[in-house]
Amino acid sequence: MTVRRRITATVTAAFLAAIALTATGCSSAGSSPGGTPSASADALSGSATVFAAASLTKTFTALGTDFEAKHPGTTITFSFAGSSDLVSQITEGAPADVFASADEKNMAKATDAALTAGQPVDFATNVLAIAVPPGNPAHITSFSDLAKPGVKTVICAPQVPCGAATAKVEASTGVTLKPVSQESAVTDVLGKVSSGEADAGIVYVTDVKGAGDAVDSVPFPEASSAVNTYPIVALTGSKNPKLASAFVDYVTGPDGQKVLADAGFGAP
Repeated sequence: MTVRRRITATVTAAFLAAIALTATGCSSAGSSPGGTPSASADALSGSATVFAAASLTKTFTALGTDFEAKHPGTTITFSFAGSSDLVSQITEGAPADVFASADEKNMAKATDAALTAGQPVDFATNVLAIAVPPGNPAHITSFSDLAKPGVKTVICAPQVPCGAATAKVEASTGVTLKPVSQESAVTDVLGKVSSGEADAGIVYVTDVKGAGDAVDSVPFPEASSAVNTYPIVALTGSKNPKLASAFVDYVTGPDGQKVLADAGFGAP
């Protein structure tokens, strides 16, 4: 009877030890002692190149840094320019994993060329504002002031989203601008205003906010007639489609949307 009890106790102890070992193995495979997913559970790795509209420069740079911190072993590289220039580069074969456009028109060019992996997702909106040098030396107070003789105004070229939006405002107001230059990216417009080369420039509200004290802003109500919608998509030519899709999900998810809202972008 004593021998039987000892055998039973030994079997029971071995059985319980096996259960404990199995549970420990399952826990360590998917998480660290603190419950955080381990590196092996996060399959994202490598690099991805994001072609993004110039107006996204500051915001996407921050998003890229945050994304890399959340996914160690990944690298997000950016190429910022006017959306029309970017889509031209993509259609000509430039290596890119993700495209984020400042308008739907240029995104449609990529979609029509069968270069997008799935449907683009709208992730933000933006409206125009007038940027002036600090102190507003030319005393610009309205959109119509930009057409006054002697006022040096800089705008985006018409093929660029901010330029197309400016043209819509001109059409809706009946005001025809005579700019001293038309730039290929909204950041170039902002640069000419902040350097004092221009009395005013048409940029996005987010550009003015991101510039801090470098420029002052003159909002104008007519800007509501030209709201730009920003779409983003992974590209079929991506060499790292999993990472590309993950970055798109990050931008369109809660974390990305908060960063965009804090920068002054509107909801999609």
